[in-house]
Amino acid sequence: MNAEKVNTQAGKIILAPMEGVVDATMRHLITKLGGVDLCVTEFIRITGYVLPEKEFLKSAPELARQGKTPAGIPVVVQLLGSEPELLAMNAISAAKMGAPAIDLNFGCPSKTVNKHRGGAVLLDEPALIHQIVKAVREAVPDNIPVTAKMRLGNLDKSLAVDNAVAIQEAGANSLAVHARTKVEGYKPPAHWEWIGRIKESVDLHVVANGEVWNCEDYQRCKELSGCDDVMIGRGLIARPELGLMIKSYQLGQSGDGAAWPQVVLLLLEYFSFVEQKLPPKYVHGRIKQWLHMMRPQREEAEKLFFSVKTINDLSDLRACLEREL
Repeated sequence: MNAEKVNTQAGKIILAPMEGVVDATMRHLITKLGGVDLCVTEFIRITGYVLPEKEFLKSAPELARQGKTPAGIPVVVQLLGSEPELLAMNAISAAKMGAPAIDLNFGCPSKTVNKHRGGAVLLDEPALIHQIVKAVREAVPDNIPVTAKMRLGNLDKSLAVDNAVAIQEAGANSLAVHARTKVEGYKPPAHWEWIGRIKESVDLHVVANGEVWNCEDYQRCKELSGCDDVMIGRGLIARPELGLMIKSYQLGQSGDGAAWPQVVLLLLEYFSFVEQKLPPKYVHGRIKQWLHMMRPQREEAEKLFFSVKTINDLSDLRACLEREL
């Protein structure tokens, strides 16, 4: 990369919601590291009733700190469901608790979620998506943004623009688009040019999402999508300093990554947090999960993952990590 020749407009970096991965601990560590401007919670499933505050706090403990991570980065609360009035009532509760914005999930590809009429399967029903967004937008105060996250479609891309228009006409403030359909899952490539088509078809703030692993991907995504703001999930988990790298890149600097010992220190910090929150038998799995997700971007992570793969004793696991320093 020759960063000196790149003229790139600064935009926001948003940490994407990832079920079972980007919880409050992960949001805390990545925003503490820097380079991220906004976070979105894992989806909060809404079915049948208005959740009590304690349920919101499980997924979004940041609501107890004015909707921000300890580093001061805002955390948007994401809701998932298919009942407009019920979603609206829960959105009111989240807003009263201090959510800086409400996001609506129309992108989750999980078979279980889709089976229960949630996530990406709703992209077959633009009229319902409109009803959901409209109900939530009318329910929460005007000063609380209502946003949505969608894929390009469920089975195909034929309704991509229709869904985006439905979201816009319902009054949403912003739309994040993951540049693949549900059936495409997470398989490369991400179709960033389709986000560009959507952006040209709506008068709505659009955020690009999908398959951004490095500064070159980031720049290419912006060029093809036409978006200034980019949402990143797996790329930030695989390389937690990617936000900082991109910020340097935006300034025309090299955007080099962190040294491996710095990453190991972050893993050890994560280890300590997880130990405090989970029963011992679940701790090693979370550490291995993060290492596994780092593997595509770091040779050191690949080697360390196979070194710890069969270790379940937490003392042995910690010692193995510490030997990497």
